[in-house]
Amino acid sequence: MWSLAVQRVTVTIDDDLMSALDRHMEAGGHQNRSEAVRDLVRAGLLKEPKLDDGARVCVAALVYVYDHETRQLSKKLVHDHHSHTDMSISTLHVHLDAKSCLEVSLLKGRKSEVEHFASHVVGERGVRYGQLVVVPADAEAGDEADHPHPHP
Repeated sequence: MWSLAVQRVTVTIDDDLMSALDRHMEAGGHQNRSEAVRDLVRAGLLKEPKLDDGARVCVAALVYVYDHETRQLSKKLVHDHHSHTDMSISTLHVHLDAKSCLEVSLLKGRKSEVEHFASHVVGERGVRYGQLVVVPADAEAGDEADHPHPHP
């Protein structure tokens, strides 16, 4: 997806934004501003919706917090995941306090179907927070020579 060739560009940024970029660079452990800007641009472009990518296969993390005392909610969430075993890879369940649970569900499937599933889960009564992070399944992770073992 991303080329290894690079282009040099010049960008004009006001002082406040440059200070924020420098803080981001330091906090993120970037060696220079170019690395920081590249990562921010890449992250922004991955979030950008594309008209034709609903059929593209993606991997995603659905993070949500819910009230486990809400009637039948835990049962509904488990049922939702079991009804989508083709999409649901794994779910991490954490008890935050006496009433609240956090779940992180790893999903894989067509982007439109993953988004529909996530919207359904987050829309359940008793789910207080939800966010979906989507990454194209074909996003390049680097040279395959550095990663020789196969994945199913």
